[in-house]
Amino acid sequence: MSPTGSLATAASPGLLSPHLDGLGVTLTADGGRLRLWSANADSVELVVFDRTDLDWITEELPLAPIGGGVWEITTPSLRVGARYAVRVGGPHTTGVMFNPRTLLLDPYAKGIVAGGVRDWRSAVVDESFDWGGVAKPAVSLDRTVIYEGHVKGLSKRHPLVPPALHGTYAGLAHPAMIDHFHTLGITTIELLPVHMFESEPRLLQHGLSNYWGYNTLGFFAPHAPYATQASRLEGPSAILREFKGMVRLLHEAGLEVVLDVVYNHTAEGEIGGPRSSLRGIDNRSYYRQHADGAYIDVTGCGNSLDTSTDAAARLVLDSLRYWANDVQIDGFRFDLAPTLGRDAAHSFTPDHPLLRAIAEDPLLADVKKIAEPWDVGMGGWQTGNFGDGWHEWNDRYRDRVRNFWLSDVDYARRASTAPVGIGGFATRLAGSSNTFSAERGPLGGINFVTAHDGFTLRDLVSYDVKHNLGNGEHNRDGADTNRSFNHGAEGPTEDAFILATRRKAVRNLLGTLLLSAGVPMITAGDEYGRTQRGNNNSYCHDSPLTWLSWEHAPWQQDLFAHVRRLIALRAENPALRPSRFARLDEHTPSASVMDWYDEHGETMSSERWSNPSHRTMQYVATSTPELEASNRVLLMVHGNERPVEVTLPEIDGVRRFVSLWSSADETPAHDERVFAPGDVVPLVGTSMHLFRAE
Repeated sequence: MSPTGSLATAASPGLLSPHLDGLGVTLTADGGRLRLWSANADSVELVVFDRTDLDWITEELPLAPIGGGVWEITTPSLRVGARYAVRVGGPHTTGVMFNPRTLLLDPYAKGIVAGGVRDWRSAVVDESFDWGGVAKPAVSLDRTVIYEGHVKGLSKRHPLVPPALHGTYAGLAHPAMIDHFHTLGITTIELLPVHMFESEPRLLQHGLSNYWGYNTLGFFAPHAPYATQASRLEGPSAILREFKGMVRLLHEAGLEVVLDVVYNHTAEGEIGGPRSSLRGIDNRSYYRQHADGAYIDVTGCGNSLDTSTDAAARLVLDSLRYWANDVQIDGFRFDLAPTLGRDAAHSFTPDHPLLRAIAEDPLLADVKKIAEPWDVGMGGWQTGNFGDGWHEWNDRYRDRVRNFWLSDVDYARRASTAPVGIGGFATRLAGSSNTFSAERGPLGGINFVTAHDGFTLRDLVSYDVKHNLGNGEHNRDGADTNRSFNHGAEGPTEDAFILATRRKAVRNLLGTLLLSAGVPMITAGDEYGRTQRGNNNSYCHDSPLTWLSWEHAPWQQDLFAHVRRLIALRAENPALRPSRFARLDEHTPSASVMDWYDEHGETMSSERWSNPSHRTMQYVATSTPELEASNRVLLMVHGNERPVEVTLPEIDGVRRFVSLWSSADETPAHDERVFAPGDVVPLVGTSMHLFRAE
């Protein structure tokens, strides 16, 4: 029973209600104060353990109800270094899973330690840290280039990172890694989940593990195995200190840190899974359920956090506030974000109180908020539908760009013509104005061609189908629709023509990504053509298959030079990174006015946009000065495998065109050849060429 004597049914007081303040452990002059929320419990007990023997209980103390579903205790036993758990008792009725003998994690614990397999304890940590006056880099969105990577995989094999730091928080911030980030030119590192997580039993039975980390145990504690051995031996306070040290060093280098956060579900899995925290604290209030207690699973992971309840929504908000302020994180990418925006009827709404609170909270004002705008429930695909203050992974961009350079070309080889013209591709290149509102502009979208989930860029041009047998699911897992193209051979080949065509396809994809309006995201390793041997769902491989290799063939060094050049060109040319959509016959600051020409230098006709036999265009973007000097670029795009000659257009105020980059070059040229309006530029099949218009 709840403190009021019945299951909680009162109207919601709002997720910002003061009665939800101060949950978790707060250190005071009288010791630690623990507050826990459980609307339907009738008893809560604190269990304190010996620091070295986590099976040795030293104290068992009751918490008292203080109203609003909150239970509290203050005790000198809750001091820095203390290991503790809670036990929660309650009624036996549909949808609840109280067991007063089960040891549970505090949902607000900032440290988590293992007592054995699937046996966890919360830990009180020392949160003090000297930031040395280092501030967040605060990179503007138009200049942001995101680099998505894995804490362990990034440095695990780097030869200049000391072995003791391989695959750790400290290793990620080592000078050798920072030098790579600086040389490449990225501004923002997006890390796969770093909240404490565990591997599913099924994976362990197959000798595999959850490498990606989308199986969260606690929303406040950093994942301990990513810390150095020295920090792990010292304990949770040292692990947190190492994490903060990583952030400080990256900030000193001008690099932002964005976390991929998994608030949509937890490691407790489906009914019958572990009762490690929320399920035992108040299952009915924390997880989405039918009236009979069966879970409503919109995540595909067994459970879905019910953010229509104030306490569950507040748990998410408090976690974000902690990481953004106490740990100085620069932004968050929200896994399966529509789940967080589902109401009590389990329908998505962009005005959900939690989504608006995240966007409008002054404590989160300076962080980037990026939604993965889909989950697997009804109405789960919501690209473009998140409100102001949100940015979204643009899967429509991903699919159109892959189609244009890969599956359309494959189709044309079979049918002698591509299935569609260039119009849809041009819309994505110009910022996806058909997806994001004028108020949100092109920066509403995070453009990407690959991500951790799916083929690497090299595999995208090397495989027609997935090769996931190593995952132990008989190749049933992973996406079947990849919009990939192997260019004539499945996987490894020694055919020089196929290899050259694949390399050019990679350059076209990267060129499109880094020259498009919107915020680009590169997947770590794609700058060197990393392969996972056709596995498009490598979540369960903690091995050289997923760790970055730092030994590169000459063609990989050339590819790196292309990516570095493209990122630099993006930074140097504001016309490539508008903050707003231009409006017809209006002066819009920080927009790019876009004009379109065909291969003859004539204005594109409506027939040319849609004709699949004419997949060549010239895209001219002219910046509207606000914070930077005026700038104009011209990008030629040729989308079939026949070579073509392109005539540069006559444009008022343009005397010459300076060559900046071409995807046809194996090594990027820096000669900046000069052309005049009316000159003819030859393009090889499926290629791009960028010019500055002066």
